Amino acid sequence: MSKAKTSQFHQPPPNLSNIDISKEPGETSEFNVVHWLIVTDNKGERRYPLGGKVYSIGRDSNADICLFSMFVSRRHATLVRQKRKDGSYNYQIVDGDLEGRLSANGIMINGRKLLAPKIENKLAAQNLKHQDMIVFGAGVSATYHRLDRQQRPAESQSGSLDPLDDITLIDPSMIDLED
Repeated sequence: MSKAKTSQFHQPPPNLSNIDISKEPGETSEFNVVHWLIVTDNKGERRYPLGGKVYSIGRDSNADICLFSMFVSRRHATLVRQKRKDGSYNYQIVDGDLEGRLSANGIMINGRKLLAPKIENKLAAQNLKHQDMIVFGAGVSATYHRLDRQQRPAESQSGSLDPLDDITLIDPSMIDLED
């Protein structure tokens, strides 16, 4: 039996110690806060409610959040849910994938390029804040929203990002079940 050779270009996997990517079934974000990513690209605007632990973002048709533009990488970015000290959650955006493969053109957040840390095997990542504007490439952007249901204004909720605002409760006695 021959031993397999290790490529001279092999690099150790990046240090993911600060990113929790464990899969816990049925776990969603906290009830009083809703997280959204609103994407604008060649197909228009789309709204993605966030609640899961990890989302792949890119041109690849298998990406969780697919971007429609030739100006973005197949696996351009990754969103990772992070638990905060107060027990709530926020999302962190990582350039490329969690295996350390960076996007070709990088990411800009609020007009500033997301830079890779100078520490070897660390991922280029940043915690997102409410209304952060993310640019993936020419004509491809997203806005992150973190909304507290208890602190929102009481005025009209038209255009609201809260999925519970679209629920209509129906009294079962109002439904005619007879044919």
